[in-house]
Amino acid sequence: MKLFTIGFTKSKAADFFGRLERAGVRHVHDTRLNRVSQLAGFAKQDDLRFFLGRIGGIGYSVEALLAPTVDILDAYRKKELGWDEYARRYLALLDARKVEHRIALDDLADGCLLCSEATPDHCHRRLAADYLALSTTGVEIVHL
Repeated sequence: MKLFTIGFTKSKAADFFGRLERAGVRHVHDTRLNRVSQLAGFAKQDDLRFFLGRIGGIGYSVEALLAPTVDILDAYRKKELGWDEYARRYLALLDARKVEHRIALDDLADGCLLCSEATPDHCHRRLAADYLALSTTGVEIVHL
């Protein structure tokens, strides 16, 4: 099973949707806390749902269980938390939410976890993908 991740920051729409199509992504799972006030117009929740369906026949859903909390995200953005502490708190949040029992991993097959960060290095989508992959075997994570 492949589980993709993607961010849209620093991407033009053609590149963003092209990466999804070339990879064969069938569904985008939005893991963002804030889905309506993004700077990239194509990435606002309703616009993104429309474009994914029209351009690539790709489904869209919000996966709020994988979003960080306001307090964790704000503390990281304000540099009150370093990356390591942010990651520790976010992974503890996923564990407390028991996401591996509340999200059917089969539903994520050929799906893509979305957030805004340009790269997965310091992004919760990578942490979420790694966390979910630990709960089953045969998951290949591909960062687009």
